[in-house]
Amino acid sequence: MSLPLVTTAERRHRLGRRHRLAPSAHAATVAEAADSVVALHATDAATVFLSARARLTEGGPDAIERALYEDVSLVRLLSMRNTLFAVSAELAPYVDASTARAIAAKERRTLLKHLDEDGQGLDAAWLADAEAAALDALDTHGPSTGSQLSAAVPALRQKITISRGKKYEAEQGVATRVIRLLAADGRIRRARPRGSWTSSQYRWVHTEPWPAIPAAEARTEITRRWLRAYGPATEADLKWWTGWTLTDVRKALAAVGPDQVRLEDGSTALVSPGDTGTEPAPGPWAALLPALDPTAMGWADRGFHLDPTHRSALFDYAGNIGPTVWWNGEIVGGWAQRSDGEIVWRLLGNPGRAAEQAITTEAARLAAWVGEARITPRFRTPLERELVA
Repeated sequence: MSLPLVTTAERRHRLGRRHRLAPSAHAATVAEAADSVVALHATDAATVFLSARARLTEGGPDAIERALYEDVSLVRLLSMRNTLFAVSAELAPYVDASTARAIAAKERRTLLKHLDEDGQGLDAAWLADAEAAALDALDTHGPSTGSQLSAAVPALRQKITISRGKKYEAEQGVATRVIRLLAADGRIRRARPRGSWTSSQYRWVHTEPWPAIPAAEARTEITRRWLRAYGPATEADLKWWTGWTLTDVRKALAAVGPDQVRLEDGSTALVSPGDTGTEPAPGPWAALLPALDPTAMGWADRGFHLDPTHRSALFDYAGNIGPTVWWNGEIVGGWAQRSDGEIVWRLLGNPGRAAEQAITTEAARLAAWVGEARITPRFRTPLERELVA
């Protein structure tokens, strides 16, 4: 029995609809925008806002700030690939149990190892006291930056020596590590930053850890949602995206029971159970997505939406993608913002006049949305640098 065929055009139709990038599929809420791609990359503060903007029917930066800091329908978690993501509050317990718990345990082991090697007698009991003092300070003073917490908690001003006796020996303060550990454990979360929505200088607030969910159950739920958003995809894609072990990936896939499909190159891929039908074309659409947008980073193999010859212009040396221009489910160029606020872009190829007109309109819409804010990606890429210059 032959497998259903999913063409490249069909994959791009799915991307436009399921990632809510086509105007006819835009999300009504920020949480829905995040859920459409499972999680929004959050290493760069601006990415969360610009990724959500591209998928929303309406609303400016203030709508996303409300979701993050007031109704807390969107939260940042250190999770997949040991990277910061923003996910809906509904999905957060599953992300926490499937991925973040293991990261938090590793973070704790690493810090305790450094404390022991430092030789000052700092141990697990000292760390527990420092964490408790930090939480008490947040309860007393309210949302606080790392420097404000250090000022309020003497233990956070402690310094330790990392890699003592080695060529790369360095003295470090413990404040950043303790705060990172509290965040990884879900006992504090990032609140409104100092400065604008593009700032990463967050204040912190005391919060309750997420409800406990069995890790296997959580990985199954993440896999189910990921297949719905990113299928057709492969076992290797899921392993890359999550950072899970191959054993955990295979167990989660077995629990979901995906269907197999055939791609145009003759290879096979996985989709959600029963998700082998065709996706209606969503109509012409253009999008300007930020650096590290999840649609550009959702698969280990991105050949269906990116011409490999354009990779060197759009990615940095570590594999981080910069700001991209999309036309009907394909990356056709890159964009940047200059110091005067102008949004500039360049096509890599010739997608046609209709594409250029739609991209021009979308660039103007983005410029109006960004307003006086200035966007410089944390990971800069060759094309982005050229456009700014």
